[in-house]
Amino acid sequence: MPADEAQLWQLMHSLDDPEHLEIPANYDHRRARARFKHLSERLDRDFNCQTDVDQHVQDASFHGRIAIPAAATATGHPLVIVISNFGGLAVLAVDNPGVWDAEAAGQLLHPDDSTRIRQALDDLGYTLIPEEPLWQRYDGTWDPATFAPGDATWWTRYFDYL
Repeated sequence: MPADEAQLWQLMHSLDDPEHLEIPANYDHRRARARFKHLSERLDRDFNCQTDVDQHVQDASFHGRIAIPAAATATGHPLVIVISNFGGLAVLAVDNPGVWDAEAAGQLLHPDDSTRIRQALDDLGYTLIPEEPLWQRYDGTWDPATFAPGDATWWTRYFDYL
């Protein structure tokens, strides 16, 4: 995870490929798919459950999402990990992305669950970033109207359907 907010914004702007909307120029789908599969298998083992894996994503800036059922978590809520196509970015959300602000999610998320997920992401070379800054208005290299009607966000840029 970037050490501070300035590093986070620097990272997000640096990954904002001005010529490739859904995937960056150096994207290797086969490698991304293998790493994502390894993550889902790791989370299955670490949480002793069958995660719900959505990897059939098209026309999007993200590769897939993995949901850990509430019954398998110490948090008592489902946990959702979304993996971007850009820079190995990952987001962890309680219940679903956009449901809780950072403070509420931090209070709900059990430290044991956080540690297991962070370790798995780190071991596989993903960069966990906080969700809340991603909901800010997109101000990158693309015309925001490219993404969707209304206000484009950094979430749309890296973790949504386009």
